Amino acid sequence: MSKINVKEEIKGIQEHINIQSVEIKLKQEIDTYEESMVCTGGNYQIKHEKLAVLQHQIILTEGKTYQCSQNSSLNKHQKTHTGEKPYQCSQCDKAFSRSSSLNTHQTTHTGEKPYQCSQCDKAFSQKCNLKTHQITHTGQKSYQCSQCDKAFSRKHTLREHQRRHTGEKPYQCRKCEKVFSHNKTFKIHKITHTGEKPYQCSQCDKAFLQKGHLIIHQNTTHTGEKPYQCSQCDKAFSQKGNLTTHQITHTGQKSYQCSQCDKAFSHKHTLKEHQRRHTGDKPYQCSQCDKAFSHDGNLKTHQKTHTGEKPYQCSQCDKAFIQKSHLIRHQKTHTGEKPYQCSQCDKAFSQKGNLKTHQITHTGQMISM
Repeated sequence: MSKINVKEEIKGIQEHINIQSVEIKLKQEIDTYEESMVCTGGNYQIKHEKLAVLQHQIILTEGKTYQCSQNSSLNKHQKTHTGEKPYQCSQCDKAFSRSSSLNTHQTTHTGEKPYQCSQCDKAFSQKCNLKTHQITHTGQKSYQCSQCDKAFSRKHTLREHQRRHTGEKPYQCRKCEKVFSHNKTFKIHKITHTGEKPYQCSQCDKAFLQKGHLIIHQNTTHTGEKPYQCSQCDKAFSQKGNLTTHQITHTGQKSYQCSQCDKAFSHKHTLKEHQRRHTGDKPYQCSQCDKAFSHDGNLKTHQKTHTGEKPYQCSQCDKAFIQKSHLIRHQKTHTGEKPYQCSQCDKAFSQKGNLKTHQITHTGQMISM
């Protein structure tokens, strides 16, 4: 803000409130203005609109001038450096640097959502969340990425996206060496250290780390709903991501090539799991014994051996199984189906393993016991 503009603005206020003569040390106010607004804790400067600056710094009343001793915006910002959090929640152990942040947080305890969308039945605890939501009705995407053709409805979503281009990962976990590009992913990761699972299923005793996982569980386990239908076959899925994954099986595309062998995969996570065969990495550790596994699914299956859980029940007899594949294999004993045909004779088998064992009889190879 130029000195001339500040002077003109002060004159305007003087005329507006009909003060005939007010002695103001204008030069001193202007010279100290920028210094008083600079934060000493970092490269940050509080900026005000012209009128807001005048109203805050100089109060004109009855011909007297009062200099403001503190700047509230600067003080609020400086607390981010000191870590000071004087506003304590009375219902939990969280504390905040601003009273407004505490008020917003307290709605999580009360469940209050006073901000109602006029176009649908959704309601929000914060006005800013309502405004963000309302953009979904307009489809407006004002924030364009400068490095690709993607556009976003929110500025912070654009910033998060741009980190894909820059590789920036500003969120560092204090308990381990992992870093993250998104604050949301970072928050989810931190819970893995505490073991907390805040999202409890209302129909069973399972709890989840993320709300999305709870919704998926409820849709797949309790309702059986599968709204995502494949257009090329009769398969349907409870999650859109699973449908997208399945559709690649129709194209046969395998974009993810292993660097250590000639195998290729249609999904990135499948490649990562395969690479553990080369490295021997087993990151999934059982908490009840010393066994470790290279795949998350194998750990989950193993854990059922400790609980005795057998969720896959045969509909034709009283047998139950730990794994779905074991149930499918068992059901063939009821149907008599033998899909595995020997290429050298007319024998057929219900299980692939039995076919492989049989084929050795044609080669004459001895089976070691």
